[in-house]
Amino acid sequence: MLRIKEVLKLKNIKQQQLADQLGVSKVTVSYWCNNQTNPSLVTLKQISIILKVKITDLIKD
Repeated sequence: MLRIKEVLKLKNIKQQQLADQLGVSKVTVSYWCNNQTNPSLVTLKQISIILKVKITDLIKD
């Protein structure tokens, strides 16, 4: 499971902002935030760069 939603909240970044930076729809980001689907590893790396966190910070144990 991913912690994208939690990290976005901590960083005060909206789902739409992340979607715009990644070139995906807000719906796609919403699916990731609600763990309905998962981004590819390449996209997960991009998310970590945008949010300035390690990939491991985006993953729940």
